[in-house]
This record gives sequence, structure tokens and C-alpha cells, in this order.
Amino acid sequence: MSETVFGKIARGEMDADILYQDDEVVAFRDLNPQAPVHILIIPRKPIATLNDVSAEDAALIGRLFQVASMLAAREGVAEQGYRTVINCNAQGGQTVYHLHVHLLGGRALQWPPG
Repeated sequence: MSETVFGKIARGEMDADILYQDDEVVAFRDLNPQAPVHILIIPRKPIATLNDVSAEDAALIGRLFQVASMLAAREGVAEQGYRTVINCNAQGGQTVYHLHVHLLGGRALQWPPG
């Protein structure tokens, strides 16, 4: 996998507005927010796309969503509702090839998203 900005953030080589981090996961505010709350949750392990997730990554993927839930509560959007999104590859809207979960909330979100 080629180097990404998210890999640099995960290793502490690039600044970000970090909201949470542990040995497996880093969460930070999106620089181009699409909602009042827009957080990116990434694994420290470099996984390019959802297609690259292996059976050994199952607990790690679950951890991403545990962190999303915790952050939604911390940000005050859990009760009214929020959205989690994983984009996969170019036509899915993925622009950074390091798996990441978008946590979006703080306003009514429409479906389809556009």
C-alpha cells in the first residue's frame, strides 16, 4: 500500500485534531466536514480498502464501530442520530486509500446522500 496522509496521522507524523486514540484506532475531525460533526475513525494498521479486510481484521473493524458509537455519544449526536459510512474505491467515493469510517451527525441527514 502506498503512503497516505492517514498513515502519517496514525503514526503521529502529521498533525490532526485527534479526538481519540489507542493502540489500534485513531479518530480525528475531518478537514472538510460534511456535517456539524464529521469525524474520521481509522485503524492504525494500514488497510487500503474495505475489500482488503481479512478475517484476522474482524475484531479491529468492530473496534472502529465501538469507537464511533463512543464518539457519537461524546459529541452529543447519539440520541438524535448519526450516520457511519465507509467508502470503497473510486466509484464508492474513496479518496484516501487507508480504510476509514466517517461519523456524521449534528443535522438531519438525507437519503440517498446525493
